[in-house]
Amino acid sequence: MNKPEIKKLLDSFVEKRTRTIVIVDYGNVEKWKESLGWKVGIKELSQLVKNFSQGKQFLRRFYYGSDYGSKEKSEIISEWCRAIMEKARMNRFEIMAKRVKYIYNSANKYGFDKKCDLDVEMSVDLIKERDNYDTIVLFSGDGDLMYAIKYLKEFYNKSCFVFGARGHIGREVIDAKQEGFVEDILFAEDFEYRLNRNRFN
Repeated sequence: MNKPEIKKLLDSFVEKRTRTIVIVDYGNVEKWKESLGWKVGIKELSQLVKNFSQGKQFLRRFYYGSDYGSKEKSEIISEWCRAIMEKARMNRFEIMAKRVKYIYNSANKYGFDKKCDLDVEMSVDLIKERDNYDTIVLFSGDGDLMYAIKYLKEFYNKSCFVFGARGHIGREVIDAKQEGFVEDILFAEDFEYRLNRNRFN
């Protein structure tokens, strides 16, 4: 997608920005760096999101794992995790957090894997808030969410756009687009001039 096509897309959202929900799976977004070669900044992400959704903050939802460390009863959140969520809050996202689990794994050089799956929370929120929006913009290429997206399309005629990075789009997302449950798949690479502050200052 080139810049004129991006402008046309964003212009098409002007009339529906108050009825669009944005779901940001930031754990998924962070992984885009593997193929992009640069990290999506929260401030830049927020500025892009405002082109899709404005007005109601609860419709701009930021999902992220709260990391309290490997001790199960710890009540002290890590500084880097706190900083990410504070930055998201300052940029007017609604924060949806869930505690990160530490799972023992002897094959991992640190001795554990970290896990925080928010797919259920995102799916439930999409269904719960269905009366407040007509369009979904999903910043995640995770195919697990397509079951909820198909349900919302079939029963409530909700439109969905998926925003991801090439190489980070699940097969289920591609299938959902081919079946008409997803309107379009947008790629972060095409929006680099809006999302990569380190290269475009």
